[in-house]
Amino acid sequence: MADPNLKRRKLVLIGNGMAGVNTLEQILKLTNAYEINVYGEEPYPNYNRIQLSYVLEGSKRIDDIILNSREWYEENGIALHTGTKVERIDTEEKRIYTATGETTEYDVLIIATGSKPFILPVPGANKKGVIGFRDIADCESMIDASRRFKQAAVIGGGLLGLEAAKGLVQLGMETTVVHLMGSLMERQLDEVAAGMLKAELERQGIRFKMAAKTVEMLGDADVSGIRFADGSELDAQLVVMSAGIVPNTELAKASGIAAGRGILVDDFMQTSAPGVYAVGECCEHRGVCYGLVAPLFEQGAVLAKRMAGVAAAPYEGSSVSTKLKISGVDVFSAGEFIEGPEHQVLRIHDDWRGHYKKVLLRDKRIVGSVMYGDVSDAPRLTRLIRDGAIMTDELYAELFGGGTACCSGGNKDSLVQAMADDEIVCGCNGVTKGDIVRAIQADGLATVDQIKMKTGATRSCGGCKPLVEQLLQFVLGDSYQDQQQPVKQGICGCTSHNRDEIVAAIQKMHLTSVREVMMVMEWQQPEGCSKCRPALNYYLGMAWPAEYEDSRQSRFVNERLHANIQKDGTYSVIPRMYGGVTTPEQLRQIANIADKYDAKMVKVTGGQRIDLLGIEKEHLPAVWEELGMPSGYGYAKALRTVKTCVGSQFCRFGTQDTITMGINLEKKFERLWMPAKFKMAVNGCPRNCAESGTKDLGIVGNEGGWEVYVGGNGGIRMKEAELLCKVKTDSELEEICGAFIQYYRETGNYGERTSDWLERLGTDHVRAIVMDDLTQRQALVRRVEDALAELQDPWQEVVESEKLQREYYQAVAVDVAKGQ
Repeated sequence: MADPNLKRRKLVLIGNGMAGVNTLEQILKLTNAYEINVYGEEPYPNYNRIQLSYVLEGSKRIDDIILNSREWYEENGIALHTGTKVERIDTEEKRIYTATGETTEYDVLIIATGSKPFILPVPGANKKGVIGFRDIADCESMIDASRRFKQAAVIGGGLLGLEAAKGLVQLGMETTVVHLMGSLMERQLDEVAAGMLKAELERQGIRFKMAAKTVEMLGDADVSGIRFADGSELDAQLVVMSAGIVPNTELAKASGIAAGRGILVDDFMQTSAPGVYAVGECCEHRGVCYGLVAPLFEQGAVLAKRMAGVAAAPYEGSSVSTKLKISGVDVFSAGEFIEGPEHQVLRIHDDWRGHYKKVLLRDKRIVGSVMYGDVSDAPRLTRLIRDGAIMTDELYAELFGGGTACCSGGNKDSLVQAMADDEIVCGCNGVTKGDIVRAIQADGLATVDQIKMKTGATRSCGGCKPLVEQLLQFVLGDSYQDQQQPVKQGICGCTSHNRDEIVAAIQKMHLTSVREVMMVMEWQQPEGCSKCRPALNYYLGMAWPAEYEDSRQSRFVNERLHANIQKDGTYSVIPRMYGGVTTPEQLRQIANIADKYDAKMVKVTGGQRIDLLGIEKEHLPAVWEELGMPSGYGYAKALRTVKTCVGSQFCRFGTQDTITMGINLEKKFERLWMPAKFKMAVNGCPRNCAESGTKDLGIVGNEGGWEVYVGGNGGIRMKEAELLCKVKTDSELEEICGAFIQYYRETGNYGERTSDWLERLGTDHVRAIVMDDLTQRQALVRRVEDALAELQDPWQEVVESEKLQREYYQAVAVDVAKGQ
């Protein structure tokens, strides 16, 4: 570890993807000698690109695939610049230049710019609706297209193409995979395995056009279809290019750094420029560019040791094996998998069970394998192929069950027992059998999720999960079943306790701090993580509103600074405008602040407020003090806004005073923390100008009173709000709103929107509690009033109370000084 008194060197990482950030993780384990800046073109922290298909199909959200949260960067003193493109590196002056004109010096630079999708050079390839599939923006484009169009085509029958096709089918599109070759995944699978895979994917609803050469994209400005070399055509309003990847070398070439197909590096990942290194899909080592995760992490491990001054063996290339899960089906290949006259072929093909295993020998040595369905022997075969092991009768019996067609792969305990301690189990993260066994024994781990949190195994593609589970079962022995039953899903990998157990313990044992909960409930990770700390903070505040002191450090940076961090590292400031109503004085003040602090944009939001974008972090305390307005909580898991129409005060169709009601509701429930962000709207008539039908709580006025709609969502997973009830008086409306909000606060999982919560509990159940049972409703109202009584009035806190104002801004100033 470096001497903390020594001046830290400046390290810049260009590329915020899996390869580059994994390298940083490994550097941080070895040394604190660097002051680190990270530049990424996307507006997100580091995420798991392998799991983009899950986001596409809707089974995961973007937050679910984040590998390193913004809090992780802060906690490790890393300055993260998202949404920022680096255009040039001055390798002589050791300085980088961004597209916005910003510049940063470096002592050491790592380029990890990854790759780009290969776009077929055919006429019409630039039409609207022709996209790649490499990032979250591509996912969002595909999801948007699925709402508007019916037919899609995916060009490329490799892993990403097949996963994209699966996601589009899940989104309801008629999807055809167009592949140039006659067999899917021809670089990984032989014809038998590829045929089995194609048959399974057809059962899942994917269509195929094989041996088809694309020659033109049809349509005017928007794509309407594809024309093939044989003259046939395919209708498609969305075309996804997934025909391969190209190393992203533009920055290196523009900066005079040597590049061939990729950025040229030596055995220690050094480029042709002094002090400049490259890792990942962007680089070329000994004539090879790698597209799989495992080799990229092996490169990162070598570079991390080099930068930490630790002795390291040179990177000599990777022995590539492929073990993947495609649309729910496991496939594996390593070494040579297409048989020739020089091979002996050992094979089992079981159509009934959907299993296929083939092992190739040359001079009795194992040189390759391909498997489909049951791939439990993948780690062992990878090692046997790497070592050039000789096939024996005993080994044959273990791999092929003595020649029977069982495809069992022998006794699983014997297989994991035979593995060497230094044998890699998780190729994505470089985790060995020994790492996992030691973690299980030393830390009492009993689930795969706990192993993932402790070691990183299964963290990326998840392909090693069956082997990790076998190791867990082997190490625990007879106690394995006892510890697995019942299987408990914790709120995160730090604990096996779920939300209900945690809340019950907080209430029963009167726990009042995040640290106390973690200690009493025996957290596996003593410091917790960015998922559980904010959740515990919320549950404690919900349970003990009068006693609990808010844990600021358990909140996300946006909530601590009362501003929303943007992709370029600046912040968005949104003052609250109750019911969307403002005054000329407020508008003048906002304009003055925008001028004084050089806001990059002043925008009217969808929630009827004004957003000052591009405010620097160090200016936030002064901006809030000079605005003299409470925060609009545009970043918080709380009431964001109450959108209103002008109602009966002005509109000739308005039946109710929606502005007054909206302002009253917003002032009542602002700053009340909830499981997730919460949006409201109040309409004065069924014309719905304020869009109540897509809000968590939507209110529509009519001649006889109010209609209350709940559980709407206008986000990625759109959902129309459902009618909860009709009420006649304003006081009854406020009571119903309070009871509904409190029941959601008490029973919602942290991060769970009302749309998902209602789907889980059922609208009838919620209606029975909030509407039909007067005793329960009144109890909920009392509890929400108790919680509201503990809140400081935001106007008093931010504007009038000088003491609270001074304490708050001093705390923010300390955070700013610490780089938090």
